Amino acid sequence: MKFRVERDALADAVAFVARSLPSRAPVPVLGGVLLDTDGDGTLTVSGFDYEVSARVEVPAMIGDAGRALVSGRLLADITRALPPHPVDVTVDGPRAAIACGNARFSLPTMSAEDYPQLPDMPPVAGALAPEVFAQAVSQVAVAAGRDDTLPMLTGIRIEIDGSTLTLAATDRFRLAVREFSWEPGESAGAGESGEVALLAPAKTLAEAAKTLTSSGSRIELALARGDGLLGLAGGGRRSTTRLLDAEFPRYRQLLPKEHTSAAVIEIAPLVEAIKRVSLVAERGTQVRLEFGDDTLRLTAGGDDEGSAEEELSCRFVGEPLTIAFNPGYLLDGLGALGADHAHLSFTTPSRPALLRPASPAGDADGGDAEPAEGGATAVEPGPGDHTDDLPDPRPGYLYLLMPVRLPG
Repeated sequence: MKFRVERDALADAVAFVARSLPSRAPVPVLGGVLLDTDGDGTLTVSGFDYEVSARVEVPAMIGDAGRALVSGRLLADITRALPPHPVDVTVDGPRAAIACGNARFSLPTMSAEDYPQLPDMPPVAGALAPEVFAQAVSQVAVAAGRDDTLPMLTGIRIEIDGSTLTLAATDRFRLAVREFSWEPGESAGAGESGEVALLAPAKTLAEAAKTLTSSGSRIELALARGDGLLGLAGGGRRSTTRLLDAEFPRYRQLLPKEHTSAAVIEIAPLVEAIKRVSLVAERGTQVRLEFGDDTLRLTAGGDDEGSAEEELSCRFVGEPLTIAFNPGYLLDGLGALGADHAHLSFTTPSRPALLRPASPAGDADGGDAEPAEGGATAVEPGPGDHTDDLPDPRPGYLYLLMPVRLPG
């Protein structure tokens, strides 16, 4: 096999595929990247570990068509470090030679015959705006669990209902939900209720959403529920993943129907204040928030390990409240809102709090609150969220956070 390809195109393609490879492959070939050339001037770079597949096609000048399997991680490191010149790759027997400018590398090859066949792309169910999809996945992925012994919590639930797509994730301590519009196709698939629900690995979905959107092309969502397969494609790249065979919690019943107090506060100074006061929180256990009289007082620590406090202004209505949160979880939620101001609503110090993006605090009628990017249509404000004193929360995204029990 012999071909020449542009350095940036090769490096991007190998990096995309290598991200999907297992860090510790059970057999060596599953840690490899397959290079495949044909007579049509196309180089195909692909990888598959029986769970996740990735494939990229890039134009190349083909001298001799063929196939070669080399270490994915090593090839990614090499192509990323190459100088900005065309890359010549020649495979002769058990070695692959890479030449770029004055740089030369020689890599051992593995048996391509032992490599598993990549799954076919499932039928396309619809199209997604790349920026909206990437933002939505990142907003919910922060709440996904990382404990593989609880697979139902390591995934992102995808719900399709007509032109509305809902993503949700939870690790039992927080819940993130995002709704937005998409373009369903005729093969979107629906049960008798008109809805589709499936569970995809959060880590895989987040990585695919981030890398596929870099091209700016619209993303195609492909489904094969009978085979338990989800596919994403865009910009000459495609990725598939096995769905999780687990039951996602019934999260909608966790959402509070009303609240007793609420606040609107600017996110940037709140984030900085949380970071400062949590420096004295032992192992990041808790930061206490005391709301009242349009002020927020943050405190952490105690006499034994040091203490800190800081006061911020906010818009607040309802009964004064003191509630505590894990600072890391709270910062995750604030960072995912995608707005300048946060709308926080509470019931009691022992019940979950709801974080949503809000209009600027000066806009009391909420008229500046636009739907989330991409035409988010649901996760609407609840019946108790509309007041004459605070801007309404924006629809489209919510982050539910369990409080930490206060001492005493």
